[in-house]
Amino acid sequence: MAAWYTEEQISLFIQCMKELEEYDTPTVTNAVATYPASPDCLALYEPHKTSWYTDERIRALYPELGARCGFAVTCVYGIPGMGFDTKLGFVDILKAISESPKPVILAMKQNMPEEYRRKNAMIGGNMMTAFSQLGVVGVVADGPARDMDEMEPMKVQCAFTGITAGHGFMPVEAVNVPVSLCSMDVAPGEVIHMDRNGCVKFPANCLPEVLERVKTITKKDAEKQRRMRETTDPEKIARCMKGLYS
Repeated sequence: MAAWYTEEQISLFIQCMKELEEYDTPTVTNAVATYPASPDCLALYEPHKTSWYTDERIRALYPELGARCGFAVTCVYGIPGMGFDTKLGFVDILKAISESPKPVILAMKQNMPEEYRRKNAMIGGNMMTAFSQLGVVGVVADGPARDMDEMEPMKVQCAFTGITAGHGFMPVEAVNVPVSLCSMDVAPGEVIHMDRNGCVKFPANCLPEVLERVKTITKKDAEKQRRMRETTDPEKIARCMKGLYS
């Protein structure tokens, strides 16, 4: 990822990410692709069929932490006996995080049958300590987590499918490959924005434009809602919403 952009560009991207953490993920999705006919929407994806944000299976473990935004680093975990003799290990994930621009959102994929997926914790206190030391500010996975009390003080936002108490041995199958997590397809180096509503991804080079549109949408939404709160007339309320749902 670092080789694709200059140091100046990466510095700008990091500044934009920090500002985007002041806004919620739904507003970011609106800027990215939700309303393609709107002048404030970049229309980066077909909003219904393209897998660019997470579905209802994902939930934030620490919603009070607010939004996190970072460069995606990805990994895939499996289980022994699945016919794949991996040569990778935990250190390869750590190296990928270390080599990525910061901040990092780690995207963790489970490649295992459903009966294992639902009870294999993808992360706990030890792994999170290692990841946070190297610049991870958020983790999203299509499986559960554990060690809620150990992870909470680290202030890393976590988006998982639930909580479980344990896991079995899980070999690392791949690092920094495209993955699909609960309806969100993400590639290494893309940007992930996440909060209590879920996660959304988009290309890093779109960060300045996404931020600009998020600011505009936020101002327009505040004014729109202010006007709706001033009336109980259905026609006036509908006019406030015109262009979104009618």
